[in-house]
Amino acid sequence: MKRTLIVTAFSLAMFTSSVFGQTIQSQHDHAGHNHAMPGMTQAREATQVGPHGGSLKQTGNLQIETIVSQGGLQMFVYDRTGQPVSVDQGRGAVSVRVEGNAKRYRYDLLPDGKGALTAPVNLSQLAGRQIDVDIQLVGMKASGGNVVSFNEVATVPASEQQLAAAAIGRQKICPVSGKPLGSMGDPVAVDVNGQKLYVCCAGCVNAVKSDPAKYAAGRPQITVTTATQADAAAIAAQKVCPVMDEPLGGMGTPIKVMVGDKPIYLCCKGCIKKIQAEPAKYLAMVYGNGPQNSGQPAVTTTAKITVSTSTQADAAAIAAQKVCPVMDEPLGGMGTPIKVMVGDKPIYLCCKGCIKKIQAEPAKYLAMVYGNGDQASVPAGTEQVRDGIFKVVSADVPFIAAQKKCPVMDEPLDAMGGPYKVNAAGKAIYICCPGCAKKIAAEPNKWLAVLKSQGVEAPTIR
Repeated sequence: MKRTLIVTAFSLAMFTSSVFGQTIQSQHDHAGHNHAMPGMTQAREATQVGPHGGSLKQTGNLQIETIVSQGGLQMFVYDRTGQPVSVDQGRGAVSVRVEGNAKRYRYDLLPDGKGALTAPVNLSQLAGRQIDVDIQLVGMKASGGNVVSFNEVATVPASEQQLAAAAIGRQKICPVSGKPLGSMGDPVAVDVNGQKLYVCCAGCVNAVKSDPAKYAAGRPQITVTTATQADAAAIAAQKVCPVMDEPLGGMGTPIKVMVGDKPIYLCCKGCIKKIQAEPAKYLAMVYGNGPQNSGQPAVTTTAKITVSTSTQADAAAIAAQKVCPVMDEPLGGMGTPIKVMVGDKPIYLCCKGCIKKIQAEPAKYLAMVYGNGDQASVPAGTEQVRDGIFKVVSADVPFIAAQKKCPVMDEPLDAMGGPYKVNAAGKAIYICCPGCAKKIAAEPNKWLAVLKSQGVEAPTIR
């Protein structure tokens, strides 16, 4: 009687990024009842590894190797001595049940021209999940014309990308910066004693390589002490406990928690558990994505803004600026000009009504006043953090405020210990971390063009 194999289409929608296990051996013998039917050969229960790395079982005169992959199922057939048996005339069917689902799905097994019977089906969404597979094969001459029937219980293997995603999900934060993995683009894998450790960006790789034991756990080391007089300046800078939002010192001597090499000061011991549970959260609260290489809370890169009335000493600068950048009116036409200091750069306004505009968008108006002028320049820098990468100074502040983001990573300039300054064909480009400097150096005009497309004119390096 001709057997008709029905292919049932289905959608495998559940994906679990949990522990990815090895193939699980299972008996297909419920309460001692054997499922063999007349004319069928039942596979023995002993399982070995076959030549292709699959599960090898013996059934009658045959040995059958089953391979479960994300691309489907394959069956290789061998005789008793382990020699391959042709499956060109063979056919089969598999009935698949996903762990936790009572429904079964049926697929054809057909010769693939490479020595196997194959059921191509996308199992990628089931990576790490267990499946129960009933298998029937026909047309095997070596089986004496019998239908070969057996069962496999296996775990769908994960791809390298899925394994990496699961590892990143378990690790969660960069052990160097304390930042969430993924917050600085794709995490970077670092080999530590044969194990993969992930950091938030290329700028953290060298730290791990220089002291692998320190970072091997995959989390920043957290130590707790009582603050001392040496911490007074840092406590004054931090001001309040990030957990309770209470003034430091209001509940006794502050507690000092070191998250990696970054101190966080707390109002009392009761707050320690919060830091231990979510170090990245509280690092961000205290350091605000600020300089991650200093032991002090971050200093904002937003320029300080002060307002005063101009004096006779400002006459030359007023004459040079000529008009108010907000109203485009001549300075002096509405009384004595208002002087707004953005960092160390003065902007003169026609009246007090324009002050709010400057406060809301200082970078915009700095660019309008200084963008094409002689003052649109900054010093080259003297303090290098690496060859060609300089720490910023006060003269850079308005231009940092104008640029806002690193053109390479599209992240805030203070996101990874920056901003830092590099020379791009005689212009200053600000970057978030030293790791971005190589790309700027390789194609300076490309990154200058990126900034220009964003309305940012990089200052000249003098």
